[in-house]
Amino acid sequence: MRGGGLWQLGQCLSRRLAQSKSAASKSRTFAAAPAAEPAELKKTALYDFHVQHGGKMVPFAGWSMPLQYKDSIMDSTINCRAAGSLFDVSHMCGLSLRGRDCIPFLETLVIADVAGLRPGTGTLTVFTNERGGAIDDSVVTKVKDDHIYLVVNAGCRDKDLAHIGEHMEAFKKKGGAVDWHIHDERSLLALQGPLAAPVLQLLTKVDLSKIYFGDFCMLDINGTHCFLTRTGYTGEDGFEISVPSENALDLAKAILEKSEGKVRLTGLGARDSLRLEAGLCLYGNDMEQHTTPVEAGLTWAIGKRRRAEGGFLGAEVILKQLQEGPAVRLVGFFSTGPPARSHSEILSSSNEKIGEVTSGGFSPCLKKNIAMGYVKSGFHKPGTEVKIVIRGKSYDGVVAKKPFVPTKYYKPS
Repeated sequence: MRGGGLWQLGQCLSRRLAQSKSAASKSRTFAAAPAAEPAELKKTALYDFHVQHGGKMVPFAGWSMPLQYKDSIMDSTINCRAAGSLFDVSHMCGLSLRGRDCIPFLETLVIADVAGLRPGTGTLTVFTNERGGAIDDSVVTKVKDDHIYLVVNAGCRDKDLAHIGEHMEAFKKKGGAVDWHIHDERSLLALQGPLAAPVLQLLTKVDLSKIYFGDFCMLDINGTHCFLTRTGYTGEDGFEISVPSENALDLAKAILEKSEGKVRLTGLGARDSLRLEAGLCLYGNDMEQHTTPVEAGLTWAIGKRRRAEGGFLGAEVILKQLQEGPAVRLVGFFSTGPPARSHSEILSSSNEKIGEVTSGGFSPCLKKNIAMGYVKSGFHKPGTEVKIVIRGKSYDGVVAKKPFVPTKYYKPS
């Protein structure tokens, strides 16, 4: 869900990279917006570090980002689940809302019950438009009653900030007290996998066993003041660490050193495989401005109070779908033949077109094809047999429960 506009990645990308030095421009790895020319690409604080470690850099949402390193995307995916991965996700946009009215302001734009969060906890949410469609998804954290921290996708940054800024200006003109700060001075690292907590614990005095999935705190890590959220985009236990950019390289080096080589630098290719195995949406593929949170299977993210009160953009459309059910639903699939790709047609057993694949690939951990896509309601139940059309030929598929690989989020027992 937190990819910033990644398109289909996976083993096909590895093959393309091997075939051509310009593979990055030929493969579907970008946001919907046109890729910037190399001279225009932004670089994270770890850019040189990525290159030194064999990172294959590609244009992504206006940034030069590592697609993979010396190991394959398949090996990186498996290593994350077996040991751990360190991702540079500094291209994503962190921001803080402050002021006594920051929560009521944000609740006009998102579906979450932000007011109901305990300080130091967060949740996934969706920014909606007037038609109930998804502008973007975000993890929003209630630091305190007058401080909200959130991270939005890189590929959606410009439209998100314009959207928030426009509504904030109108809100303030009516007397609302809210302001914001965009954390361009900070970098963001994602440490994921079973070794994430043991390795990070070696770099901080705070007891990480008392920080659960969705929790947020400010603490010193490797001698630097950081924002820490126990979350991630892989289905594994892990953390997203916001660190001052001048300290990002030292922190990355310390994490890799403390893991004794078991945690590996990992790129966008494996990040996409991991999120798909975990059944997590990717904005730009599995969610768009014309799809609602209900259709995307994110009903659980709409707070109970918000269902009763509404008050967010598109609430009328979304609440009606909650009552009557949506016309289409996002589901998972297993399939035979070549891996399904975005826009592959989905047919019923009687060859009626019932939907379209939004994400798909070969699962490195399950060793089988997996996919997600929208189908007409009534065809969404697990076990429903379908046909998936790939390059003009139909292959057998079956609706499957998500996540495909069990999640391992760290929660109270």
